Amino acid sequence: MIIANPIYDVVFKRMMENERVAKFFIGTLLDQTIESIEVKQQEFTFMKHLDLDDPKVQEFVAKKINERLLINVMRLDFVATIKTDTGEYKKILIEIQKAKHQIDLMRFRNYLAEQYKREDKILETAAPLPITTIYVLGFNLSEITSPCIKVERQYKDLIEQKVINEKSDFVEKLTHDSYVVQVNRITNRFQTRLDKMLSVFEQNHFTDEKEIVKVFEHQIDSEDLKLTTSILHHAGTDPKDRKELEDEQEAWRTIDALTGNIRHKTDQLLQIISEKEQALIDKDKENEALKQQIALLMNKKDK
Repeated sequence: MIIANPIYDVVFKRMMENERVAKFFIGTLLDQTIESIEVKQQEFTFMKHLDLDDPKVQEFVAKKINERLLINVMRLDFVATIKTDTGEYKKILIEIQKAKHQIDLMRFRNYLAEQYKREDKILETAAPLPITTIYVLGFNLSEITSPCIKVERQYKDLIEQKVINEKSDFVEKLTHDSYVVQVNRITNRFQTRLDKMLSVFEQNHFTDEKEIVKVFEHQIDSEDLKLTTSILHHAGTDPKDRKELEDEQEAWRTIDALTGNIRHKTDQLLQIISEKEQALIDKDKENEALKQQIALLMNKKDK
């Protein structure tokens, strides 16, 4: 089966707009039963037709260049009602952050801080919700080879040096668990429910060098996976959807080329500055050496 590559924003968004697929993706990662899920309205801007002579496209590209030099992350928010192991129902806020390209950590932290400053209008009530964050990365973390990891909190009594099993509502809403998916590290392993969910993100078996559509070679053995691949198949084969996907790729190529030129010029300027600074340091050393020689000559003359 031919499917579109969900690492692209337009494909990932379309996939996650389906409630059942969103529950499959989130519930499988969290290993929780998702009873219901509510999607927060997202701001999503995309140029369907890329004409570089069009002022609107130029404005779009300029904006994206500015974002790219800072940070470019796609964010989707959900409010999920989960059924806990004790049979209780709990609402949590799910934040999915997807980045196709390498990002600067400090800039990303600043971005998250700005996001949290914004007033959250998901619920009618002003009561905060516990947060779980999912990071979908299109680049590799050099220190971590696993395609999927969970970073979870643990309450520890520092006096008695033991783990506390009880949970505090106050603490739960101030801190949160995180999940990280590295799509480039996903293999063809197809055993568990998690393996099967991640398999659609596997970055192999592309039909051409564009890497926007690929062959899904695994046996589809569940309704959730069937629905997910069906949506991705439509996104990869429908002429209109395929054109939208190709436009996104072309937009990114344009942005990559322009930002690459900017970075190249920046690197050249930094190199010139570095060379000038080194020349000044060398000159200072020469001057200091001359001062010492003059001082020695003056001492000899006085003697």
